[in-house]
Amino acid sequence: RRMRRPPRELGGLSLAAGVAVARALRGLGATEVGLKWPNDLVARGAKLGGVLVETRSEGRDTLAVVGVGINVRADPSLASRVRRPVAALEQMVRPLPPRNLAAARIARELLAALEAFDANGLAGLGAQWNAFDTGAGRRLRVRLADGRTLAGVGEGIAQDGALRLRTRGGVRILHSARIVA
Repeated sequence: RRMRRPPRELGGLSLAAGVAVARALRGLGATEVGLKWPNDLVARGAKLGGVLVETRSEGRDTLAVVGVGINVRADPSLASRVRRPVAALEQMVRPLPPRNLAAARIARELLAALEAFDANGLAGLGAQWNAFDTGAGRRLRVRLADGRTLAGVGEGIAQDGALRLRTRGGVRILHSARIVA
C-alpha cells in the first residue's frame, strides 16, 4: 500500500496492522487473541502469529508491504523447534472458518486500519492497541538492542508506538527492544 505519512511516523504501522488482525480474529470467534509489543499475536500465553512490515521510499510516498502469519493448525513439534509456547487458531475457533472467509475478514480489517493510520497516524489506533496489549500492567523483562535487559511493568504504548515500561527509575520509552518474559 502506498502510504502518505512521513517515513519517521511509520514505526507504528505494524502496531496498526496488529490491531486489525486481532480485531478480525476476534470477529471470527478467537476471543482470547491479544497483542505483544511490537508485532506478535498471542493467545493463552503462546504465540499465535505475527505481523511484519517492510517499507520502501518511492518519491514523496512510501510503499508498505504488510505480512501476516497465523498458526492455523496445531503442530506439536513447532513449540520445540521455536523453543516457546505456540497457539493455533483451531484451538480457539471450532469449526474453523473457511480459509477464504478468514483471509477476507483479515484483509478488510487490515485495509481499514492502514487507511486510518495513513489519515491519523497511530493516534486513532493507539487506544485499541492498548486494549489488546497482553503486557499492560504485567511485569516484563525486555532485552535492548545492545543486549542489556530491563525489568518493569508494561504501560502500553507511547504516541509513536514505542513501548512504555515503568522501571524503578521511572517510565522508559523503548523504540527498539524485545520482550523476553
